[in-house]
Amino acid sequence: MNKPAFPKPFLKWAGGKSNLLKQYEPLFPKWSGDYFEPFIGSGAVFFFLSARQEARKYYLSDLNREIVDAFCAVRDDVEEVIRLLSKHQKLHSKDYFYQVRALVPGNLPTLERAARTIYLNKTCFNGLYRVNKKGEFNVPMGNYKKPSILQVETLKIASRALARADLAAGHYSGLLDKAQAGDFIYLDPPYHPLSKTAMFTNYVAEAFDEKDQMELSQVATTLSEKGCLFMESNSNTDFVKDLYKDFKIQEVLARRSINREKSKRGVITELVITNF
Repeated sequence: MNKPAFPKPFLKWAGGKSNLLKQYEPLFPKWSGDYFEPFIGSGAVFFFLSARQEARKYYLSDLNREIVDAFCAVRDDVEEVIRLLSKHQKLHSKDYFYQVRALVPGNLPTLERAARTIYLNKTCFNGLYRVNKKGEFNVPMGNYKKPSILQVETLKIASRALARADLAAGHYSGLLDKAQAGDFIYLDPPYHPLSKTAMFTNYVAEAFDEKDQMELSQVATTLSEKGCLFMESNSNTDFVKDLYKDFKIQEVLARRSINREKSKRGVITELVITNF
């Protein structure tokens, strides 16, 4: 008998949670309401949970509009996304990569913009998403002999899972207006850097700094006071521990291969913060 095909991310993601799901699984709560993930990234946690626990509604969002648009395109017209990615796959080369990277996303139709995002994600260095101060994607091409640009079954299965999701581009604080007692919120913000040199990438044009980390902890406290369940992933630093000292903090082991400092590559500990 064939094993059931579970949904999984169709994007590569530096810092993605696919490799941590076995450690997370016993930490996830049972909840009765809606599910919110306001830092969607590759969506690894959403895809995992959507196959194992039925929420009333799934609300997925991110400040990065290009990523949200890619999820919407896969949800709404996966066949056209597959067709466009097939074209990218046939034309892929170093020159072609930089030609596509130079395109202005806002000048492209929605589906072409989404296919561009997925193509660049699959062919750039380590699946990084980094932009400059102008908001322009600037990651160089990765050194892959055969990049997995087109994964038809992964896209189709992801599309079916996303059919149940409400997708929006916006700030995470917007969930305060929707989340109610009994809902579960998973927070995966840009991590607080382990050192001053560790902040090597910007996910959006504006960096996520200590002030943002403090504001996020206040939002988490408000959600807890409303009766929501929340779980957050973040780096293992004294700053983060102090922000969430009133909540349950556990450590998990994560493998990280991207860091300027060799001592901070390999297996490191990260934090999981919960209010349950």
